[in-house]
Amino acid sequence: MSAEQPATPRRAPGRAQGRRRATPPSPVPARIARAVASIVAVLCLVVTGIGWSLFNGLSSDLSSAGGLEVGDGGLDGAVDILLVGTDNRTDAQGNPLSQEELATIRTGEEDGENTDTILLVRIPEDGSSATAISIPRDVYVETSTIGPSKINGVYGASKEASLADAVASTPDGALTEDDQRAAVQDGRNGLISAVEDLTGVRADHYAEIGLLGFVLLTDAVGGVPVCLNTDVDEPLSGANFHAGVQTISGSDALSFVRQRHDLPAGDLDRIVRQQAFMSQLVKKTLSAGTLADPTKLGALIDAARRSFVIDENWDFVDFALKLKDISGGSVRFETIPVTSIDSVTEWGESIVTADPEQVTEFVAGFASGEGENDAVEEETSAAVPPGIDPAEVSVSVVNTTAIDGLASRVSGSLAELGYAPGELLTDPAAAYTSHVAAPSAGDAAAFAVSDALGGLPVQVDPAIPAGAVRVVLAEDYSGPTGEAAGIESASPATTTYAPLPPSIAQRPTFDAGGTDVPCVN
Repeated sequence: MSAEQPATPRRAPGRAQGRRRATPPSPVPARIARAVASIVAVLCLVVTGIGWSLFNGLSSDLSSAGGLEVGDGGLDGAVDILLVGTDNRTDAQGNPLSQEELATIRTGEEDGENTDTILLVRIPEDGSSATAISIPRDVYVETSTIGPSKINGVYGASKEASLADAVASTPDGALTEDDQRAAVQDGRNGLISAVEDLTGVRADHYAEIGLLGFVLLTDAVGGVPVCLNTDVDEPLSGANFHAGVQTISGSDALSFVRQRHDLPAGDLDRIVRQQAFMSQLVKKTLSAGTLADPTKLGALIDAARRSFVIDENWDFVDFALKLKDISGGSVRFETIPVTSIDSVTEWGESIVTADPEQVTEFVAGFASGEGENDAVEEETSAAVPPGIDPAEVSVSVVNTTAIDGLASRVSGSLAELGYAPGELLTDPAAAYTSHVAAPSAGDAAAFAVSDALGGLPVQVDPAIPAGAVRVVLAEDYSGPTGEAAGIESASPATTTYAPLPPSIAQRPTFDAGGTDVPCVN
């Protein structure tokens, strides 16, 4: 073995040659014209259980989508709804928007394929609460069909791949309406699968809404109060607002929630904007002033008919009636944990990275109602079990991969937990699988290190002295790599990134209770 030396990065194992890469970023005008918060319409109607007698027949009026791979029957303790906002320039029935409507949403006529708003709503079986968990649009995921991609591009790339297959299998290369419908179905299923792979949750239901729906809903409730910390004038999104509390609606509301340029944390701050807005929108929708007003309720119904596409097996009205007693304070908004906000792919595309194991554990905490997630967070924060003094455990790390500096990064991650750094070595022939080597069976320190690195198997090596363990890193390693110390992920698809400061790593959360209007960037 030799002291760890820089190695030439190589392509991640299993990445097939010729696999489609993520589509390059669209031009700025197209990127900013997204349905970043239009999906709140679905959430508001889902959690509004009062006055639903007015909604008789609504399910039959909503556009539905068949062939979607959703539903596990709530076996995980919750009903899970995947809510997707698209940048389509059509309504739910596929009709093009009028010139007046296009002007209202402040965008061009070119249709979009991105799903820039992705929310997983978890509702415990007792209907006591609803938690909307945002997934940032730029989170990088590995899919089984299109390869690595930003999650907002999975729908469009899956649809494109389906259309390409249809053209290749047709003698004249002509596409039929059935081909188009199948491609849309494949796009939706590709996204459903990507969300499941990232979060560990298979959605029981699917809902989709376009740009116009957001404007219609906001106008239906008479506008929504928001608060900004400072004045804003950002022309790309059209956001032009003064600091403090104000009520916005229509096009201005769309600009408010879609701005991400000139914000400290980019898309993560845009998600904060969305969630602050959604919390106030749900609060207003649940208020007596809205629910007792037939005109506003009628406008909400019209917005739903014009804007929603739901899976064909969802009895939307029956589902909402089960939530008739939910309160605003029980409607929460969260964001999945991320490991970086400014990584780049090997071909220079800016991405957000996340650890699927960490995301899965985070999301699982919202399946059983209030307080459950707090217990999960407390459990995961106790990285060093009682009875182990990490300062007395020397940990050497062997890197068998071609990922430059992996041993030092993992060692740094363990040092943050208090473990004493040992030797850093490179030996490509050391092992084919990652593991922790211990001097004896049942070595408590070895199992503590294993837990800290995501549950690596523990092996016995009598040559290791007492009070020491050895970590061996192979190509299958996917555990922590010291992100908190500002070090790159183990994936060779990304490069180094700056540490997440507390203002970014600790995202604010919101609910639809209380009387305050939270101020945001």
